[in-house]
Amino acid sequence: MRKEKKKKRKWLRIIGIIFLLLLLGVAGYGFYIYYSVTSAVDTMHVPIKREKSDKREQTITLEKKDPFTVLMLGVDEREGDKGRSDTMIVLAVNPQTESVKMLSIPRDTRTEIIGRGSEDKINHSYAFGGVEMAMETVEDFLDIPINYYVKMNMEGFQDIVDAVNGVDVYNDLAFRAGMNQFSKGNIHLDGEEALAFVRMRKDDPNGDFGRQHRQREVIQGVIDKGASFSSLTRLDDILAALGKNVKTNITFSEMVDMQKNYKDTGKNIDQLSIEGDGQYIGDIWYLIVPEEEQLRVQTEMKQQLQMNR
Repeated sequence: MRKEKKKKRKWLRIIGIIFLLLLLGVAGYGFYIYYSVTSAVDTMHVPIKREKSDKREQTITLEKKDPFTVLMLGVDEREGDKGRSDTMIVLAVNPQTESVKMLSIPRDTRTEIIGRGSEDKINHSYAFGGVEMAMETVEDFLDIPINYYVKMNMEGFQDIVDAVNGVDVYNDLAFRAGMNQFSKGNIHLDGEEALAFVRMRKDDPNGDFGRQHRQREVIQGVIDKGASFSSLTRLDDILAALGKNVKTNITFSEMVDMQKNYKDTGKNIDQLSIEGDGQYIGDIWYLIVPEEEQLRVQTEMKQQLQMNR
């Protein structure tokens, strides 16, 4: 019995670390669960062409506990095109400090789009060139390597929240969005409510910065629920929602390595943001990030990744 309980705890840690990347996996707790998880991960796995980032001389080694980064893309999929990246969040994971830096990049941030030779809103990089152009543009903006990506269909985000039986968040602004009324304080959200909660920005005095904060609150809520023992009872629903709505270049073996070598990083998540000033250029509104602010964020992320540059 003790051995069985220990095995359960092991796979719950896998759930926690992969939910950190908005994925969920348990492996080895019975053949059925192992088969279900590997099948779901195979469905989600979409590799990229490059083997490593130009910002790093060598590829990362998870067995050696190298710090790594993940670009999380929330995409509004549209029939007939690639869709648009509505959300861009970078996770910098450091097993030595047992911590994660979670940085939200405002979608209207004006920067060079790598591969286009022009400046535009950073979220347009995905529309122009898909995942790889988005990764290269974020790398250039932050001056750090981006090792992995996790792309999620935002419409399917509500399926993931429902699969974990809803999330608990703290809301610092009472507001109404469509048919949903959100009171200030601790609230519980189902999938439809969570999607409305993270998308509202027009009535927020903090604009996109307020929206980013709500996104991070919901992601943290999903991580917390995904790491709980009760998630095992909803495994089929969770895997179905993830397999349908999430794509990533992380392999199943890499997920297992992350569980083994990075299992305690999710206990300390530091949420970061980027400040800037809104400005019209022509008739288009951009967020202009001052050079000193960009350098501040770059320095903090490099320190997290232990980059001696």
